[in-house]
Amino acid sequence: MSQAPSSRIAFIGGGNMASAIIGGLIASGLPATHITVVEPFAAAREALKHKFGIDALPAATDALTAAELVVWAVKPQTFKDAAATAVAFTTQALHLSVAAGITTDSISQWLGSGRIVRAMPNTPALVGKGMTGLFARDEVTPEGKALIERVIGTTGQFVWVKAEDQLDAVTAMSGSGPAYVFLFLEAMTQAGVDMGLSTEQSYRLALATFQGASELAARSDESAAVLRERVTSKGGTTHAAITHMQQAELPQHFIAALRKAEARAKELAAEFGK
Repeated sequence: MSQAPSSRIAFIGGGNMASAIIGGLIASGLPATHITVVEPFAAAREALKHKFGIDALPAATDALTAAELVVWAVKPQTFKDAAATAVAFTTQALHLSVAAGITTDSISQWLGSGRIVRAMPNTPALVGKGMTGLFARDEVTPEGKALIERVIGTTGQFVWVKAEDQLDAVTAMSGSGPAYVFLFLEAMTQAGVDMGLSTEQSYRLALATFQGASELAARSDESAAVLRERVTSKGGTTHAAITHMQQAELPQHFIAALRKAEARAKELAAEFGK
């Protein structure tokens, strides 16, 4: 886990992703007094105060002027309105957006600043195992990027992309990716039940298999293709399953599904980034 920054950080929006980042920051040593959250829903504010001991406000105020970094953790469709209420108090800050699909051109127009980093995190950030794609505009300094790395590093891993439209691919892969894993977990669990195992047994077997295979791949210098071939003896049980999947064109359908997610990310930018 990354070493905590010492900066004062404000969050616009206090939902799951904001909570994941806040939790990572506090766990790595950032004082709760250095964090301010703007969250319009009273129940969410109380939950944040109770869980983290941070200051949560119902609306943007001049309290935000102390923030060196503002994290925009709002829904894409509410970003523009949220920016309008906060822009007067955030001109001094570096901005980090975790809103899916909203381009930095739109954000820059709304905030009157080019000091923007756009992030595409995923839900495993909630348990410190996230993967986040990052893109920085030219106006962001190396020091600014280093601050972003310290913040995002508290939630897991990250990769920088050079072109902003590559974040659409990141969205399709790691951003939406946990849902694909959950879908396969559901299918494997059901298959186990159909073959006579209990639901609990099937789920444990499926979950441990995903965890173990991922860890093996992470520790290996060999490609996924080579690792697959090592457990696929011709004429064996694995070969029977893999052959069936290939004949059904499962890999091709899976790739096509990710391209659908990429296309939807582009549509979101066009829909909400005006």
